[in-house]
Amino acid sequence: MTEILTPTKPLAVNPLKASQPIGASLAFMGLADCMPLEHGARGCTSFNKLFFMRHFNEPIPLQTTAMDQTTTILGADANVIEALATICAKNEPKIIGLVTTGLSEMQGADVPRTVQEFRRKHPEFAGVAIVPVSASDTLGCLETGFSASVEAMIRTLVPRRPIARKKSRHVNVLASASLTPGDLEELRAWIEAFGLTPIVLPDIGSSLDGHLIDAGYATLTYGGTARAEIEAMGESVATLVIGRSLCGAADLLKEQTGVSDWRFDQLIGIDDCDAFTRALSDISGMAVPPQFERKRSQLTDAMVDCQFQFGGAKIGVSGDADLVGALTCFFHGMGSHVVAAVASAEAPRLEDLPIASVVIGDLEDFETLVREGEIDLIVANSHGAEIARRTGAALLRAGFPVYDAYGAHADAWIGYGGTRRLIFSAANLLSNHYQELRPYVSRYRSEAAE
Repeated sequence: MTEILTPTKPLAVNPLKASQPIGASLAFMGLADCMPLEHGARGCTSFNKLFFMRHFNEPIPLQTTAMDQTTTILGADANVIEALATICAKNEPKIIGLVTTGLSEMQGADVPRTVQEFRRKHPEFAGVAIVPVSASDTLGCLETGFSASVEAMIRTLVPRRPIARKKSRHVNVLASASLTPGDLEELRAWIEAFGLTPIVLPDIGSSLDGHLIDAGYATLTYGGTARAEIEAMGESVATLVIGRSLCGAADLLKEQTGVSDWRFDQLIGIDDCDAFTRALSDISGMAVPPQFERKRSQLTDAMVDCQFQFGGAKIGVSGDADLVGALTCFFHGMGSHVVAAVASAEAPRLEDLPIASVVIGDLEDFETLVREGEIDLIVANSHGAEIARRTGAALLRAGFPVYDAYGAHADAWIGYGGTRRLIFSAANLLSNHYQELRPYVSRYRSEAAE
């Protein structure tokens, strides 16, 4: 069992984690015709929106209740009601994700009661679904905020249905925050190859993948999971859960619908890809299509080609728990030594990794471990670039945010093809980082001085 180490320092010197409201808002951006609304100060939402825009290079729909000093002390219920009414009247969304922040949580805002008051005052907007989510900045990380939003979506939007009503070719997919839009595109194609129709919740792969629309610009999300699809999740034949952070959401969905599920910690690596492919074959009743055999052969060939770069290499991994777990298992399986692993928050996923310990900390802790371990390659978001420069380690960008590399949100590292691309990317970094030992020159040689 992996030892979880928690630093005793009272503050984060070089923060690694993104806050829960960022993760909660990100999940709502995977719904169609949706507007995330953060209940907090204007500056907090502006900061979050900036991170999203730099990471995805896309316009981001995100609003705020704009709490100030007065409303923080006297109460901001009126701000929430006014913001909801304004969004409903001007933007006409199908769903509003009402996300609390550290400020409103510390104030003690009763968001469910405020939503009831809004319904009483504005019955004309009864057709707009409002999904409240509690996401304090002081707890958790992006991953936990994302998971909280998915649970709230299921609790609010998925009706209880009798088990007998099934659509035999539809499957639900709960996709964790560790998956990029590129990953979700790969995942959708993987499932559809078996004749199945996936309902992905949330689907940032169709909303934040980077595509132009005929209208040019929309104030709401364009793309994502439609409300009607979410309401029909109880009629699917199975649920596929990607990422242990969504186990709570999976339990809730199974309780409400009775739909059986298959759970996977990650889809990186040949063993995990084989398990997922077998599950799709069992659910669909189809044999594995021939193209997957070829993709698997390509992956095994890549593993053989690059084994000398990975064997014995010292790796450092940082990020949220699902990402740290997936990449730690990947590098371990490739024969590398994961010398440093730093996660942004505690999670059950960290307890059974194939390494001795995981540190719950920040990038300062990560840099210390990188120096002590003389690490060859580090995995971090864009904030790790300076660590790579100072320590001389190669940097593989992953996680959130990545703002100094184009197309990072389109990278796909899952599946046979995605794992192959990850192998090549990491192997190239390790190869370029390799430094030959300087030849030893005795001080007694006459040419030494020259």
